[in-house]
Amino acid sequence: MSTALASIVEPSFAPRTVSPAGRRPVAAPFPTLCSTCSLRSTCLPCGMALADLDEVDAAIYSRRRIRRGEHLYRAGDPFTALYGFRSGFFKSYVDTPDGAVQVTGFPMAGEIVGLDGIGAGVHTGSLVTLDDGEVCMIPYAQLQDIASRSPAFAHQVHRMMSREIVREQAQVALLGNMRADARLAAFLLELSQKFAARGYSATEFHLRMTRDDIGSYLGVTLETISRALSRLQEQGLIKAKLRSITIADVQRLRSLVPDV
Repeated sequence: MSTALASIVEPSFAPRTVSPAGRRPVAAPFPTLCSTCSLRSTCLPCGMALADLDEVDAAIYSRRRIRRGEHLYRAGDPFTALYGFRSGFFKSYVDTPDGAVQVTGFPMAGEIVGLDGIGAGVHTGSLVTLDDGEVCMIPYAQLQDIASRSPAFAHQVHRMMSREIVREQAQVALLGNMRADARLAAFLLELSQKFAARGYSATEFHLRMTRDDIGSYLGVTLETISRALSRLQEQGLIKAKLRSITIADVQRLRSLVPDV
């Protein structure tokens, strides 16, 4: 079975309603709160006890659909909130001084973005959707207020920031110590792990990003990515047809990636 990135976690969606007291949001008629979301094990509430999730539910200001090609924010936009993805696939990037675009990541459902704006108060990078998705907005001022009252929530926010630092460190190591084939293998294995964590096939998936985007992210040219894909396919490690990828031999593919 082939799993397309576009189909990752597309739950039924309905706008949130407000309780009679006008204070606490409730889910109706479908579950949309963090405490009932199928992605809570990979998103902001990851590892939190259900009893502590009321604070997280209260922090979610709004949820909205976002269409393919739409920017969630651009470099220079004021920083006001963090964003969690309920569905969809996205691309983060920065504009380089020479006018080029450097891809910095491919966030997907269950991930939090927007941390780049905390320090300066403005976003230093941009984020665009690669397919239709659904986004939760978490105002940062409200997040800080809840963190000041809830040690469990504050700890989770720190864990989330730590995960982003680790991800950036891994990307630096990836770009500095690996040949093109190893970089591509590491990239495909990372996608495989993300799919598996969300209950989807770890060996068959569809790439929403272009080969040019992958090359930008991995620090190589489009031609280098195309040749690397061909070599991995010739060795029987993967099967590639247009943007559809099948990992045919996970262990051999993993053997290409050195410890970094």
